[in-house]
Amino acid sequence: MKLDPAILARIQFAFTVSFHIMFPTMSIGLASFLVVVEALWLKTKNPVYLQIYKFWLGIFAMGFGIGVVTGIVLLFEFGLGFSRFAEIAGPAIGPMIALEVLTAFFLEAGFLGVMLFGLHRIGAKLHFFATCMVAIGTLLSASWILSANSWMQTPAGIAIHDGRLTVVNWLHVIVNPSWPYRLPHMLTAAYLTASFMVAGVGAWYLLQRKHLDFARRTVALGTAFATVLIAGQVFLGDILYGTMLKYQPSKMQAAEGFWEQKSQSPAPYYWFIIPDQKTQRNRFALGVPYLGSIWLTHSLDGRVAGLKNTPRDRQPIMGMVFYAFRAMYGLAIVMFAVGVASLWLRFQKRLFSSRWFLWILVFMTPSGIIATLAGWYLAETGRQPWVIYGILRTADAVSPVPAQALLSTLIAFVCVYTVFLGAFLIFTIRIIRHGPAEAPSYAEASGSLKNAFRPYVLDNAKRAVDSEPALRA
Repeated sequence: MKLDPAILARIQFAFTVSFHIMFPTMSIGLASFLVVVEALWLKTKNPVYLQIYKFWLGIFAMGFGIGVVTGIVLLFEFGLGFSRFAEIAGPAIGPMIALEVLTAFFLEAGFLGVMLFGLHRIGAKLHFFATCMVAIGTLLSASWILSANSWMQTPAGIAIHDGRLTVVNWLHVIVNPSWPYRLPHMLTAAYLTASFMVAGVGAWYLLQRKHLDFARRTVALGTAFATVLIAGQVFLGDILYGTMLKYQPSKMQAAEGFWEQKSQSPAPYYWFIIPDQKTQRNRFALGVPYLGSIWLTHSLDGRVAGLKNTPRDRQPIMGMVFYAFRAMYGLAIVMFAVGVASLWLRFQKRLFSSRWFLWILVFMTPSGIIATLAGWYLAETGRQPWVIYGILRTADAVSPVPAQALLSTLIAFVCVYTVFLGAFLIFTIRIIRHGPAEAPSYAEASGSLKNAFRPYVLDNAKRAVDSEPALRA
Protein backbone atom coordinates (compact mmCIF):
# COMPACT_ATOMS: atom_id res chain seq x y z
CA MET A 1 0.00 0.00 0.00
CA LYS A 2 1.36 3.39 -1.02
CA LEU A 3 1.39 5.95 1.78
CA ASP A 4 0.24 9.50 1.03
CA PRO A 5 2.63 12.05 2.64
CA ALA A 6 -0.09 14.73 2.71
CA ILE A 7 -2.51 12.51 4.63
CA LEU A 8 0.20 11.37 7.04
CA ALA A 9 1.31 14.96 7.65
CA ARG A 10 -2.28 15.95 8.42
CA ILE A 11 -2.81 12.97 10.74
CA GLN A 12 0.43 13.72 12.57
CA PHE A 13 -0.40 17.38 13.08
CA ALA A 14 -4.00 16.55 14.04
CA PHE A 15 -2.78 14.11 16.70
CA THR A 16 -0.15 16.41 18.19
CA VAL A 17 -2.35 19.51 18.23
CA SER A 18 -5.28 17.54 19.70
CA PHE A 19 -3.09 16.28 22.51
CA HIS A 20 -1.60 19.73 23.08
CA ILE A 21 -4.86 21.68 23.19
CA MET A 22 -6.17 19.69 26.17
CA PHE A 23 -3.53 21.10 28.51
CA PRO A 24 -3.64 24.83 27.63
CA THR A 25 -7.45 24.65 27.83
CA MET A 26 -7.22 23.23 31.32
CA SER A 27 -4.39 25.59 32.36
CA ILE A 28 -6.21 28.75 31.20
CA GLY A 29 -9.30 27.81 33.18
CA LEU A 30 -7.47 26.66 36.31
CA ALA A 31 -5.22 29.75 36.38
CA SER A 32 -8.24 32.05 36.58
CA PHE A 33 -9.91 29.72 39.09
CA LEU A 34 -6.83 29.93 41.31
CA VAL A 35 -7.00 33.73 41.16
CA VAL A 36 -10.60 33.64 42.37
CA VAL A 37 -9.87 31.14 45.14
CA GLU A 38 -6.82 33.02 46.43
CA ALA A 39 -8.78 36.27 46.37
CA LEU A 40 -11.50 34.62 48.48
CA TRP A 41 -8.85 33.40 50.92
CA LEU A 42 -7.35 36.89 51.25
CA LYS A 43 -10.78 38.41 51.77
CA THR A 44 -12.30 35.86 54.17
CA LYS A 45 -9.18 34.28 55.76
CA ASN A 46 -11.07 30.99 55.55
CA PRO A 47 -8.40 28.24 55.45
CA VAL A 48 -10.50 26.01 53.19
CA TYR A 49 -9.89 28.39 50.28
CA LEU A 50 -6.14 28.09 50.80
CA GLN A 51 -6.59 24.32 50.88
CA ILE A 52 -8.45 24.45 47.56
CA TYR A 53 -5.71 26.65 46.10
CA LYS A 54 -2.90 24.28 47.09
CA PHE A 55 -4.81 21.23 45.87
CA TRP A 56 -5.41 22.56 42.35
CA LEU A 57 -2.06 24.33 42.07
CA GLY A 58 -0.18 21.05 41.64
CA ILE A 59 -2.53 19.83 38.90
CA PHE A 60 -2.29 23.20 37.15
CA ALA A 61 1.53 23.12 37.24
CA MET A 62 1.69 19.61 35.77
CA GLY A 63 -0.72 20.49 32.98
CA PHE A 64 1.08 23.75 32.27
CA GLY A 65 4.42 21.96 31.90
CA ILE A 66 3.06 19.36 29.47
CA GLY A 67 1.33 22.11 27.49
CA VAL A 68 4.62 24.01 27.07
CA VAL A 69 6.55 20.92 25.93
CA THR A 70 3.91 19.79 23.42
CA GLY A 71 3.48 23.33 22.12
CA ILE A 72 7.14 23.52 21.13
CA VAL A 73 6.67 20.39 19.02
CA LEU A 74 3.98 22.14 16.96
CA LEU A 75 6.39 24.93 16.02
CA PHE A 76 8.84 22.38 14.62
CA GLU A 77 6.05 20.68 12.68
CA PHE A 78 5.26 23.92 10.84
CA GLY A 79 8.70 23.79 9.25
CA LEU A 80 9.20 20.03 8.98
CA GLY A 81 5.75 18.95 7.85
CA PHE A 82 4.30 22.07 6.23
CA SER A 83 7.26 24.03 4.87
CA ARG A 84 5.27 25.68 2.09
CA PHE A 85 2.78 26.95 4.69
CA ALA A 86 5.66 28.33 6.79
CA GLU A 87 7.08 30.05 3.72
CA ILE A 88 3.79 31.64 2.65
CA ALA A 89 2.29 32.43 6.07
CA GLY A 90 5.56 33.29 7.84
CA PRO A 91 5.30 37.08 7.38
CA ALA A 92 1.91 37.06 9.16
CA ILE A 93 2.05 34.07 11.53
CA GLY A 94 5.72 34.32 12.58
CA PRO A 95 5.58 37.69 14.38
CA MET A 96 2.42 36.67 16.27
CA ILE A 97 4.05 33.48 17.55
CA ALA A 98 7.17 35.45 18.50
CA LEU A 99 5.06 38.01 20.37
CA GLU A 100 3.25 35.20 22.17
CA VAL A 101 6.62 33.96 23.46
CA LEU A 102 7.92 37.43 24.34
CA THR A 103 4.78 38.51 26.19
CA ALA A 104 2.74 35.58 27.43
CA PHE A 105 5.36 32.87 27.91
CA PHE A 106 7.89 35.14 29.63
CA LEU A 107 5.17 36.47 31.92
CA GLU A 108 4.01 32.98 32.83
CA ALA A 109 7.53 31.61 33.29
CA GLY A 110 8.66 34.65 35.28
CA PHE A 111 5.92 34.36 37.90
CA LEU A 112 5.21 30.63 37.88
CA GLY A 113 8.09 29.89 40.25
CA VAL A 114 6.85 32.54 42.69
CA MET A 115 3.37 31.10 42.41
CA LEU A 116 4.55 27.54 43.09
CA PHE A 117 7.21 28.08 45.78
CA GLY A 118 6.76 31.58 47.15
CA LEU A 119 3.66 31.26 49.31
CA HIS A 120 5.62 31.16 52.59
CA ARG A 121 8.52 33.33 51.42
CA ILE A 122 6.80 36.50 50.29
CA GLY A 123 3.73 38.35 51.46
CA ALA A 124 0.30 36.94 50.68
CA LYS A 125 -0.63 39.94 48.53
CA LEU A 126 2.56 39.69 46.49
CA HIS A 127 1.91 35.99 45.97
CA PHE A 128 -1.60 36.84 44.81
CA PHE A 129 -0.06 39.30 42.35
CA ALA A 130 2.11 36.47 40.96
CA THR A 131 -0.97 34.27 40.53
CA CYS A 132 -2.71 37.09 38.67
CA MET A 133 0.30 37.55 36.38
CA VAL A 134 0.33 33.86 35.48
CA ALA A 135 -3.41 33.99 34.74
CA ILE A 136 -2.94 37.09 32.59
CA GLY A 137 -0.12 35.31 30.79
CA THR A 138 -2.41 32.43 29.89
CA LEU A 139 -4.96 34.91 28.52
CA LEU A 140 -2.31 36.66 26.42
CA SER A 141 -1.09 33.33 25.11
CA ALA A 142 -4.60 32.33 24.10
CA SER A 143 -5.14 35.72 22.45
CA TRP A 144 -2.04 35.47 20.23
CA ILE A 145 -2.60 31.84 19.28
CA LEU A 146 -6.29 32.42 18.52
CA SER A 147 -5.34 35.47 16.47
CA ALA A 148 -2.93 33.40 14.37
CA ASN A 149 -5.39 30.55 13.92
CA SER A 150 -8.30 32.89 13.20
CA TRP A 151 -6.20 34.62 10.54
CA MET A 152 -5.85 31.23 8.85
CA GLN A 153 -9.65 30.93 8.98
CA THR A 154 -10.41 34.49 7.85
CA PRO A 155 -7.21 36.04 6.41
CA ALA A 156 -7.10 39.83 6.27
CA GLY A 157 -4.59 42.69 6.13
CA ILE A 158 -2.39 41.07 3.47
CA ALA A 159 -1.57 41.29 -0.22
CA ILE A 160 -0.08 38.62 -2.49
CA HIS A 161 2.44 39.56 -5.19
CA ASP A 162 4.19 36.92 -7.33
CA GLY A 163 3.20 34.16 -4.92
CA ARG A 164 4.59 35.98 -1.88
CA LEU A 165 2.47 37.22 1.00
CA THR A 166 3.00 40.76 2.30
CA VAL A 167 1.40 42.33 5.36
CA VAL A 168 -0.21 45.67 4.51
CA ASN A 169 -2.14 46.25 7.76
CA TRP A 170 -1.01 44.60 10.99
CA LEU A 171 -4.15 45.62 12.87
CA HIS A 172 -6.29 43.75 10.35
CA VAL A 173 -4.01 40.72 10.56
CA ILE A 174 -4.27 40.54 14.35
CA VAL A 175 -7.90 41.64 14.70
CA ASN A 176 -9.11 39.61 11.73
CA PRO A 177 -12.86 39.13 11.14
CA SER A 178 -13.32 35.96 13.23
CA TRP A 179 -10.88 36.66 16.09
CA PRO A 180 -13.15 38.95 18.20
CA TYR A 181 -15.72 36.13 18.35
CA ARG A 182 -13.51 33.04 18.47
CA LEU A 183 -11.38 34.35 21.37
CA PRO A 184 -14.20 34.79 23.94
CA HIS A 185 -15.71 31.52 22.73
CA MET A 186 -12.43 29.68 23.40
CA LEU A 187 -11.79 31.39 26.75
CA THR A 188 -15.28 30.53 27.93
CA ALA A 189 -14.66 26.93 26.88
CA ALA A 190 -11.49 26.91 29.01
CA TYR A 191 -13.33 28.31 32.02
CA LEU A 192 -16.10 25.73 31.58
CA THR A 193 -13.45 23.01 31.44
CA ALA A 194 -12.02 24.09 34.79
CA SER A 195 -15.49 24.54 36.33
CA PHE A 196 -16.60 20.99 35.54
CA MET A 197 -13.25 19.55 36.63
CA VAL A 198 -13.47 21.33 39.98
CA ALA A 199 -17.13 20.42 40.49
CA GLY A 200 -16.54 16.80 39.45
CA VAL A 201 -13.72 16.22 41.94
CA GLY A 202 -15.75 17.86 44.71
CA ALA A 203 -18.75 15.69 43.83
CA TRP A 204 -16.58 12.58 44.06
CA TYR A 205 -15.48 13.49 47.58
CA LEU A 206 -19.12 14.11 48.61
CA LEU A 207 -20.12 10.70 47.28
CA GLN A 208 -17.23 9.16 49.25
CA ARG A 209 -18.13 11.31 52.31
CA LYS A 210 -14.57 12.64 52.52
CA HIS A 211 -13.15 16.15 52.89
CA LEU A 212 -16.70 17.48 53.14
CA ASP A 213 -15.93 21.18 53.68
CA PHE A 214 -13.51 21.21 50.77
CA ALA A 215 -15.97 19.27 48.60
CA ARG A 216 -18.95 21.52 49.34
CA ARG A 217 -16.98 24.65 48.49
CA THR A 218 -15.64 23.25 45.23
CA VAL A 219 -19.03 21.93 44.10
CA ALA A 220 -20.65 25.27 44.96
CA LEU A 221 -17.97 27.25 43.11
CA GLY A 222 -17.73 24.91 40.12
CA THR A 223 -21.46 24.69 39.48
CA ALA A 224 -21.95 28.44 39.98
CA PHE A 225 -19.26 29.30 37.45
CA ALA A 226 -20.48 26.64 35.01
CA THR A 227 -24.08 27.85 35.14
CA VAL A 228 -23.16 31.43 34.31
CA LEU A 229 -20.55 30.47 31.72
CA ILE A 230 -22.68 28.01 29.74
CA ALA A 231 -25.44 30.61 29.38
CA GLY A 232 -22.90 33.04 27.94
CA GLN A 233 -21.33 30.32 25.77
CA VAL A 234 -24.63 29.57 24.02
CA PHE A 235 -24.97 33.27 23.20
CA LEU A 236 -21.35 33.54 22.00
CA GLY A 237 -21.71 30.38 19.93
CA ASP A 238 -24.74 31.77 18.11
CA ILE A 239 -22.83 34.96 17.22
CA LEU A 240 -19.79 32.95 16.06
CA TYR A 241 -22.07 30.73 13.96
CA GLY A 242 -23.38 33.78 12.09
CA THR A 243 -19.85 35.12 11.59
CA MET A 244 -18.52 31.87 10.14
CA LEU A 245 -21.63 31.52 7.95
CA LYS A 246 -20.63 34.85 6.42
CA TYR A 247 -16.92 34.13 5.92
CA GLN A 248 -16.82 30.31 5.67
CA PRO A 249 -20.27 29.24 4.45
CA SER A 250 -19.10 25.76 3.41
CA LYS A 251 -18.12 24.94 7.01
CA MET A 252 -21.55 25.76 8.38
CA GLN A 253 -23.33 24.11 5.44
CA ALA A 254 -21.48 20.88 6.22
CA ALA A 255 -22.12 21.30 9.95
CA GLU A 256 -25.90 21.27 9.37
CA GLY A 257 -25.94 18.23 7.08
CA PHE A 258 -27.84 19.74 4.14
CA TRP A 259 -26.76 19.17 0.52
CA GLU A 260 -29.29 20.98 -1.68
CA GLN A 261 -28.75 24.66 -2.43
CA LYS A 262 -31.86 25.39 -0.38
CA SER A 263 -33.46 22.98 2.04
CA GLN A 264 -37.15 22.22 2.21
CA SER A 265 -39.36 24.67 4.05
CA PRO A 266 -39.79 24.29 6.96
CA ALA A 267 -36.38 22.69 7.48
CA PRO A 268 -35.73 19.89 9.95
CA TYR A 269 -32.76 19.88 12.32
CA TYR A 270 -30.66 16.77 11.74
CA TRP A 271 -29.10 14.91 14.66
CA PHE A 272 -27.93 11.86 12.73
CA ILE A 273 -27.02 11.48 9.05
CA ILE A 274 -25.18 9.05 6.77
CA PRO A 275 -23.68 11.41 4.19
CA ASP A 276 -22.49 10.33 0.75
CA GLN A 277 -19.91 12.85 -0.45
CA LYS A 278 -19.66 11.24 -3.89
CA THR A 279 -23.35 11.50 -4.77
CA GLN A 280 -23.87 14.69 -2.75
CA ARG A 281 -26.77 13.39 -0.70
CA ASN A 282 -27.64 11.80 2.64
CA ARG A 283 -28.31 8.10 2.52
CA PHE A 284 -30.15 8.46 5.81
CA ALA A 285 -31.12 11.44 7.97
CA LEU A 286 -32.85 11.65 11.34
CA GLY A 287 -33.99 15.04 12.56
CA VAL A 288 -36.64 17.09 14.31
CA PRO A 289 -39.20 18.72 11.95
CA TYR A 290 -39.40 22.54 11.94
CA LEU A 291 -36.47 22.86 14.36
CA GLY A 292 -33.95 23.66 11.61
CA SER A 293 -35.94 26.69 10.47
CA ILE A 294 -36.56 27.88 14.02
CA TRP A 295 -33.02 27.29 15.28
CA LEU A 296 -30.99 28.30 12.23
CA THR A 297 -33.10 30.97 10.51
CA HIS A 298 -35.11 32.19 13.54
CA SER A 299 -38.33 31.74 11.59
CA LEU A 300 -41.00 29.05 11.19
CA ASP A 301 -40.47 28.46 7.47
CA GLY A 302 -36.88 29.53 6.70
CA ARG A 303 -34.70 27.51 4.32
CA VAL A 304 -31.14 26.40 5.11
CA ALA A 305 -28.34 26.54 2.52
CA GLY A 306 -26.66 23.23 1.64
CA LEU A 307 -23.15 22.17 0.69
CA LYS A 308 -23.91 22.10 -3.05
CA ASN A 309 -23.54 25.89 -2.95
CA THR A 310 -19.77 25.22 -2.72
CA PRO A 311 -17.86 23.66 -5.65
CA ARG A 312 -16.90 20.04 -5.01
CA ASP A 313 -13.17 20.71 -5.01
CA ARG A 314 -13.65 23.25 -2.21
CA GLN A 315 -15.98 21.22 -0.01
CA PRO A 316 -14.95 19.89 3.41
CA ILE A 317 -15.86 16.31 4.30
CA MET A 318 -19.40 16.65 5.62
CA GLY A 319 -19.37 13.69 8.02
CA MET A 320 -16.36 14.94 9.99
CA VAL A 321 -17.67 18.49 10.27
CA PHE A 322 -21.26 17.45 11.04
CA TYR A 323 -20.41 15.12 13.91
CA ALA A 324 -17.75 17.38 15.40
CA PHE A 325 -20.39 20.10 15.57
CA ARG A 326 -22.97 17.72 17.06
CA ALA A 327 -20.51 16.53 19.72
CA MET A 328 -19.69 20.10 20.74
CA TYR A 329 -23.26 21.33 20.66
CA GLY A 330 -24.68 18.21 22.28
CA LEU A 331 -22.31 18.57 25.23
CA ALA A 332 -23.22 22.26 25.49
CA ILE A 333 -26.89 21.29 25.80
CA VAL A 334 -26.05 18.77 28.53
CA MET A 335 -23.95 21.41 30.33
CA PHE A 336 -26.84 23.84 30.16
CA ALA A 337 -29.19 21.20 31.63
CA VAL A 338 -26.70 20.52 34.44
CA GLY A 339 -26.51 24.25 35.17
CA VAL A 340 -30.30 24.53 35.38
CA ALA A 341 -30.45 21.46 37.63
CA SER A 342 -27.79 22.94 39.92
CA LEU A 343 -29.79 26.14 40.30
CA TRP A 344 -32.93 24.19 41.20
CA LEU A 345 -31.08 21.98 43.70
CA ARG A 346 -29.32 25.00 45.19
CA PHE A 347 -32.71 26.65 45.72
CA GLN A 348 -34.01 23.42 47.29
CA LYS A 349 -30.87 23.23 49.49
CA ARG A 350 -30.06 19.77 48.11
CA LEU A 351 -27.06 20.61 45.97
CA PHE A 352 -24.69 18.57 48.17
CA SER A 353 -27.02 15.68 49.01
CA SER A 354 -28.59 14.63 45.68
CA ARG A 355 -26.50 11.61 44.76
CA TRP A 356 -27.89 11.37 41.22
CA PHE A 357 -26.73 14.92 40.54
CA LEU A 358 -23.32 14.32 42.13
CA TRP A 359 -22.82 11.28 39.90
CA ILE A 360 -23.68 13.42 36.86
CA LEU A 361 -21.02 15.92 37.92
CA VAL A 362 -18.46 13.13 38.25
CA PHE A 363 -19.19 11.90 34.73
CA MET A 364 -19.11 15.49 33.44
CA THR A 365 -15.58 16.06 34.78
CA PRO A 366 -13.86 15.71 31.35
CA SER A 367 -16.79 17.19 29.38
CA GLY A 368 -15.13 20.57 28.84
CA ILE A 369 -12.04 19.00 27.28
CA ILE A 370 -14.14 16.77 25.01
CA ALA A 371 -16.31 19.69 23.88
CA THR A 372 -13.23 21.83 23.21
CA LEU A 373 -11.63 19.09 21.11
CA ALA A 374 -14.86 18.73 19.13
CA GLY A 375 -14.93 22.50 18.55
CA TRP A 376 -11.35 22.48 17.26
CA TYR A 377 -12.11 19.56 14.94
CA LEU A 378 -15.09 21.52 13.63
CA ALA A 379 -12.91 24.58 13.00
CA GLU A 380 -10.03 22.73 11.37
CA THR A 381 -11.86 20.08 9.32
CA GLY A 382 -14.43 22.66 8.22
CA ARG A 383 -11.66 24.87 6.80
CA GLN A 384 -10.47 22.12 4.46
CA PRO A 385 -9.28 21.82 1.78
CA TRP A 386 -7.59 25.09 2.74
CA VAL A 387 -4.84 25.63 5.30
CA ILE A 388 -5.13 29.39 4.72
CA TYR A 389 -8.74 29.82 3.69
CA GLY A 390 -9.07 30.79 0.05
CA ILE A 391 -5.29 31.28 -0.39
CA LEU A 392 -3.33 28.07 0.18
CA ARG A 393 -4.59 24.50 -0.02
CA THR A 394 -3.41 21.99 2.55
CA ALA A 395 -2.13 19.61 -0.12
CA ASP A 396 0.09 22.39 -1.50
CA ALA A 397 1.49 23.28 1.93
CA VAL A 398 3.03 19.88 2.78
CA SER A 399 6.83 19.51 2.87
CA PRO A 400 8.56 17.13 0.44
CA VAL A 401 9.21 14.61 3.22
CA PRO A 402 9.13 10.82 2.58
CA ALA A 403 5.98 9.10 3.79
CA GLN A 404 8.03 6.59 5.81
CA ALA A 405 9.63 9.40 7.80
CA LEU A 406 6.23 10.91 8.61
CA LEU A 407 4.87 7.51 9.63
CA SER A 408 7.82 6.77 11.92
CA THR A 409 7.61 10.16 13.63
CA LEU A 410 3.85 9.74 14.03
CA ILE A 411 4.38 6.40 15.80
CA ALA A 412 7.06 8.02 17.99
CA PHE A 413 4.72 10.87 18.91
CA VAL A 414 1.96 8.43 19.83
CA CYS A 415 4.33 6.48 22.11
CA VAL A 416 5.86 9.54 23.81
CA TYR A 417 2.54 11.34 24.24
CA THR A 418 0.98 8.20 25.71
CA VAL A 419 3.68 8.32 28.39
CA PHE A 420 2.94 12.03 28.98
CA LEU A 421 -0.77 11.41 29.33
CA GLY A 422 -0.23 8.40 31.57
CA ALA A 423 2.11 10.38 33.84
CA PHE A 424 -0.38 13.24 34.09
CA LEU A 425 -3.30 10.93 34.88
CA ILE A 426 -1.31 8.99 37.50
CA PHE A 427 -0.14 12.24 39.09
CA THR A 428 -3.67 13.71 39.14
CA ILE A 429 -5.34 10.53 40.41
CA ARG A 430 -2.78 10.27 43.23
CA ILE A 431 -3.49 13.84 44.30
CA ILE A 432 -7.24 13.19 44.25
CA ARG A 433 -6.84 9.89 46.12
CA HIS A 434 -4.72 11.46 48.83
CA GLY A 435 -7.09 14.40 49.16
CA PRO A 436 -6.57 18.07 49.98
CA ALA A 437 -5.37 17.40 53.51
CA GLU A 438 -2.27 15.68 52.12
CA ALA A 439 -1.38 18.45 49.64
CA PRO A 440 2.11 19.85 50.41
CA SER A 441 1.91 23.25 52.05
CA TYR A 442 5.00 24.47 50.18
CA ALA A 443 8.34 23.27 48.85
CA GLU A 444 11.38 23.86 51.00
CA ALA A 445 14.40 25.59 49.49
CA SER A 446 17.34 23.28 48.96
CA GLY A 447 20.79 23.65 47.51
CA SER A 448 21.09 20.29 45.79
CA LEU A 449 19.01 17.69 43.99
CA LYS A 450 19.66 15.23 46.82
CA ASN A 451 18.21 17.62 49.40
CA ALA A 452 15.24 18.35 47.13
CA PHE A 453 14.10 14.73 47.45
CA ARG A 454 14.38 14.45 51.22
CA PRO A 455 11.12 13.40 52.97
CA TYR A 456 10.65 16.75 54.70
CA VAL A 457 10.67 18.50 51.33
CA LEU A 458 8.24 16.15 49.58
CA ASP A 459 5.85 15.72 52.50
CA ASN A 460 3.64 18.20 54.28
CA ALA A 461 4.69 20.66 56.97
CA LYS A 462 3.46 18.57 59.92
CA ARG A 463 5.47 15.54 58.90
CA ALA A 464 8.48 17.74 58.32
CA VAL A 465 8.35 18.81 61.97
CA ASP A 466 7.78 15.22 63.16
CA SER A 467 10.72 13.91 61.13
CA GLU A 468 13.30 16.47 62.22
CA PRO A 469 14.61 14.47 65.25
CA ALA A 470 15.03 11.37 63.11
CA LEU A 471 16.83 13.33 60.46
CA ARG A 472 19.22 14.83 63.00
CA ALA A 473 19.88 11.38 64.45
